[in-house]
Amino acid sequence: MKKTLLALISFAIVIGLLAGCRANQPSQPSPSPSQGADDGQIKTGYAVISSAEKSAAKENGGTAQVDSTIVGVIVDGSGKILNCAIDAVQTIVEFDGEGKLVTPKDTIVPTKTELGTEYGMKKASKIGKEWDEQIKEFAKYVVGKTVDEVKGIAVSAEGAPTDAELSSTVTIKIGGYVAAIEKAVKNAKPIGSGANDKIGIGVSTNIKNSKDATSDADGVVQAYSTYSILTLDSSDKITASIIDASQVEVKFSKDGKITSDTKAAQKTKNELGTEYGMKKASGIGKEWNEQAEAFAKYTVGKTVSEVNGIAIDETTVPQVDELKSSVTIKVGDLLTAIEKAGANAK
Repeated sequence: MKKTLLALISFAIVIGLLAGCRANQPSQPSPSPSQGADDGQIKTGYAVISSAEKSAAKENGGTAQVDSTIVGVIVDGSGKILNCAIDAVQTIVEFDGEGKLVTPKDTIVPTKTELGTEYGMKKASKIGKEWDEQIKEFAKYVVGKTVDEVKGIAVSAEGAPTDAELSSTVTIKIGGYVAAIEKAVKNAKPIGSGANDKIGIGVSTNIKNSKDATSDADGVVQAYSTYSILTLDSSDKITASIIDASQVEVKFSKDGKITSDTKAAQKTKNELGTEYGMKKASGIGKEWNEQAEAFAKYTVGKTVSEVNGIAIDETTVPQVDELKSSVTIKVGDLLTAIEKAGANAK
C-alpha cells in the first residue's frame, strides 16, 4: 500500500514538473507573411515610378525626358502574384536654345505597349522581339512567384535576365520593373479583386501644360499622366479600381538650359496626398487623392462602358447625384485611362 502511494505521488510530481516546463516555454510567434503565412485575402496593388534623369541639354536647346513605369498586381494572402500587368511611358519633349518648345503642346504620348512595333526595339533585339512582347512575357513569368523570388531572378552585368527559361523571351533590363513589382505588392490591399480576375493598366499622357521660357520665368515641360488599374471578373464587371496621376516637370531657362534637379524623387498625386494642395480650393473640402479614390470606388460593380457613359458637364466634371459630395475634379482623362485599362485587361 505504501509503495502504491509513493508511486502515485512520484507520478503526480513528474506530471506537475512537465506541465510547469510547458508553461514556462515562450509562445511561438505566428509566421509573418514573408514566412509564408496566408491571411486568405486577395489584394490588388500598383506602383508608378517616374524619373526625369535622362533629360539633357544640347548644343542648341535640350530634351526633357520623363520615364514612368507602371505595374498592377493581384496577389494572394501569402504575397504570391496571381496576375501582373506592366507598361511604361516615355515622354520626350524638345526645346530650342531660346527657350521655346519645339514639340507641339497638343502631342498625346502613347505608352510603350501602345506604340508596339513603332517603339523600334525589334530591329536591335537579338531575339527579334519588340518591347511590348518582352514585357508581356516578363509579366507572365512572375505569376506564381513572391517578391523575394522575383528579386532573386538572375541577371547579367547589364541587368538582363540570364535564367534559361526567361532569357529566350526577355533581353531587356529588368531592374526597374522588379522594383516597381516590389512596390506594387507592398501597396496591395483587399479592395475587391478575385483570384481569377483579369488586370489591366490604362494611361493617358499629355504635355498641354508645358510653357516656353520668358525673360521673367523659366519654361517648363510637364508630363501629365493619368493612370487606371482595373480588375475585371468573368462578366467584365470592375471588381477593383485604382486611379492616380503624376505631373512631372522639367524646367529650362531662356537660353535653353535645364534648371530643374532632374534627379529629384517624383511622387504621384496619391503619394503627395495633402501636399498636392487641392483641399483648400475644393468646394467640397476634399483633396485630389480623396476624390480619385471616391471615383474609383464608384466604378466598382460597373462595366467599363457603363462608367464611360456617366453624365459629365462641358468641363468633364461628373453630374451624378451620388458623386456630387465626393468628386468635383475633371474626369475626362480618368475615363480615357479607364477605357484603356479595360481594353488591356488580360
